[in-house]
Amino acid sequence: MLRLLIDTSAWLDLAQRRDGQNWIVPLRVFMHQDKLELLVPGLVIEEFERNRPRLEAAVTRSVVDRLRQLRKDLHEFAGDQHARIWLAETRQHIPLVNTMAPQNFREIAELLARGKTVRPTNAERARVVRRGLEKRAPFTSDKNSVADALLIEMYATQLKYAGPEDVYCFVTSNYRDFSAPDGDHRQPHPDLADLFSTSQSQFLYQVDGLHTALLDYFGDEFIQEYEELQFIVDAEEPRTLAEIAEAEAEFFDKVAYVRFVVRADRESGKYPEEIREEKFQEMLASRADVEAKYGREELWKPIGPGRDEAWRYGYISGKLATLRWVLGSEWDFLDT
Repeated sequence: MLRLLIDTSAWLDLAQRRDGQNWIVPLRVFMHQDKLELLVPGLVIEEFERNRPRLEAAVTRSVVDRLRQLRKDLHEFAGDQHARIWLAETRQHIPLVNTMAPQNFREIAELLARGKTVRPTNAERARVVRRGLEKRAPFTSDKNSVADALLIEMYATQLKYAGPEDVYCFVTSNYRDFSAPDGDHRQPHPDLADLFSTSQSQFLYQVDGLHTALLDYFGDEFIQEYEELQFIVDAEEPRTLAEIAEAEAEFFDKVAYVRFVVRADRESGKYPEEIREEKFQEMLASRADVEAKYGREELWKPIGPGRDEAWRYGYISGKLATLRWVLGSEWDFLDT
């Protein structure tokens, strides 16, 4: 099994990447398949959650700033008429972008919660104190490096449990404390080199290092997951509010139409006793408008001969409920 201890710095870097899903999803898939285990010290969760609100806001602000800069450029180069059209679309996209930007943070938090919790022992704390007294990495700067030292000592302990087929990896973006000084950040500090002296233990720097390890260990399995996600990222864009509202109006019409046909006699046009004749005539006129707009054949698909009426009605009702939820209504709001 591949076992990863990923430092908070690397998780935060991954969370802020626009293409972060390319690694988050494969990690989740391989964990689900029991091919990969995350080693998660409690202090990593604490540090991640402490930094999360600030960085989520920064990611959202960065996206909105890019949109504003595009709006400025459009005003300057595209002219007022084209700018107004694009700006309308931009204003509709911004609420969706604000919601989607923190997605990586949410999903990383879920990964951390599913990982194997690792807690420091008294022996590990004692080794941290010894490192500090001897000024060995990560105690090579003026900052408080106790948490970093605990991470590396917990990793060292976990490494002792490695089976013949296990590969352990320590992933970090913190080159100041863990990487070789004044050299290749992909190499561990000389004080830590003994932990990574075999093929079963690897020092990985940043997301690029994580990518290499997943590729080396899983090969084509990882490539398939990565390429599928890249295709989705390249092909899909969030719907605008205008598109969502238009779809909601369409399925409102269709659900209301089905309800009317089910309640009325399809052949004779007689109206139910509980509906006044005047109201029924209004409903007939509305039905004719809807048929003219969408086509009677298309509208009768959910309720036509040879079809499971209940399933088809539930299908279009589910679409209406989902679209309304996206627009702010409660789930299962299906009034027409």
